[in-house]
Amino acid sequence: LLASTSIVAELERESGAVVEAARFSEGRAGEVQPGWGRFVVSPFATKSAYALVESGPGVVLEGRADGSASGFYRRIRIDPARHPLIEWRWRVLQTPAEVDPRVPARNDSPARVIIAFHGDLKRLDLGEKFALRLYNALTGEKMPYAIIMYSWSSSAPVGTVIANDQTGKIQTIVVENGGGRIGEWRELRRNVLEDYRMAFGEEPWDIVAVGVMTDTDNTREKAREQYGDISFRLQ
Repeated sequence: LLASTSIVAELERESGAVVEAARFSEGRAGEVQPGWGRFVVSPFATKSAYALVESGPGVVLEGRADGSASGFYRRIRIDPARHPLIEWRWRVLQTPAEVDPRVPARNDSPARVIIAFHGDLKRLDLGEKFALRLYNALTGEKMPYAIIMYSWSSSAPVGTVIANDQTGKIQTIVVENGGGRIGEWRELRRNVLEDYRMAFGEEPWDIVAVGVMTDTDNTREKAREQYGDISFRLQ
């Protein structure tokens, strides 16, 4: 039922002072990032496009959406109690006029960093289990136990936390309100351990995937975003 079950069975936990979850800077423009692939958000949405491109000092991942929604991710196993700090950089190049996770019709974002977690299936209620089965039936894919989406918004204030309208096991946290900073590289840092406790009211199990998502399937507009490297560090 959970995609994270097989990941935990197959992968060893990452170790060392720094875990490099995404090293886009080591890739080559125009090539596919090894170990990364698309994940489907909805079977009814067209897919966003992701590609390595040259940008400023090096190679980054660029996401483009045109009324579309899909993510780009890699499987990885990280203990959030050991490596709770996530650091990344991004810059928004194009966005719909107003994006706001609190409003279903505007619940898009040019920039999201997504962290997926393993967990105890027995703790899910019937509605959450139904949502997992429905997603699997519609897409042929499985979901993890829980997901945090660190999101850019033009309208919602930083610190806004909102549950997905289908399941409380997907929580959006607004980490940047950047309406006036289009085109600027921004450095971000979050404590995943503290954010998970705040969002879900329990202790997290292992992180099992890290990804990004640029989507505009609700607004039906265009977005363009560039993502730099993503790393996890010791406290």
